Amino acid sequence: MLGTDFRTGSPNWLDLASPDTGTALSFYTGVFGWDFLALGPEAGGYGFFQIGGKTVAALGPLTEEGASSAWMLHFCTPDVQATTEAVKAGGGTVRVEPTDVMGEGVLAQFTDPQGAEFACWQPGKTAGLDLASAVNTLVWAELHVPDPVAGIAFYGGLFGWRSAEMQAPGMTYRVLSTADGDQEEASFGGVAPQGEGAGAGSNEVPRWVPYFHVADVDATVAAIRGSGGSVLMPAADVPEVGRMAWTADPAGAVFALLTPDPRM
Repeated sequence: MLGTDFRTGSPNWLDLASPDTGTALSFYTGVFGWDFLALGPEAGGYGFFQIGGKTVAALGPLTEEGASSAWMLHFCTPDVQATTEAVKAGGGTVRVEPTDVMGEGVLAQFTDPQGAEFACWQPGKTAGLDLASAVNTLVWAELHVPDPVAGIAFYGGLFGWRSAEMQAPGMTYRVLSTADGDQEEASFGGVAPQGEGAGAGSNEVPRWVPYFHVADVDATVAAIRGSGGSVLMPAADVPEVGRMAWTADPAGAVFALLTPDPRM
């Protein structure tokens, strides 16, 4: 279960880079009921999405030339410089070298060998998100790449992740967990073959997709449509998982929704 007891390789931060932060702010506060805490001009337009004063995600302007709006998952590392060297050794690329963020932590951004972008956060004064797995917060992180086995090998070299196979309709799904503790309890995400999430015929690219826990997937999908977003995979029930859908915000940033099966 994804939580805030961060270990090496845990998802510990999530932010959105948007070409129009005003539109993004209106969209996400409307869909999820989030509040927004702006950090002021010195933070370059960056700010926190919050629930009850607890940070659940963040928003900032799109700064990389030629990049598209996207959610960025960050993974916890005790030594971001060592992780950067491991990324290079594993065939990944460094997009942003390790950078101290005002003493709050050290950030670096990467692209894995198959083209999926991700980031790492070495905790300083800020360990990471304040709330996860509650309603309207991050509950799962999913990697979609052409070669799931190679993807697991790459990230395993960075974080020591474990994986367990499970059979899903038409594919093998691999559940990821951090290196320590009970494997099921330490699970936080999974890996699926590229093209299995966004629907048949989609132009899906390699990427990490954040899943948000919602109380009612169908109602949230309706709110997304009404707010200018789009639906990439309609709401559907997945046995022993819950009800889910894939969606995108008005700028095209992809994210997924999940109402977990209460029996699980």
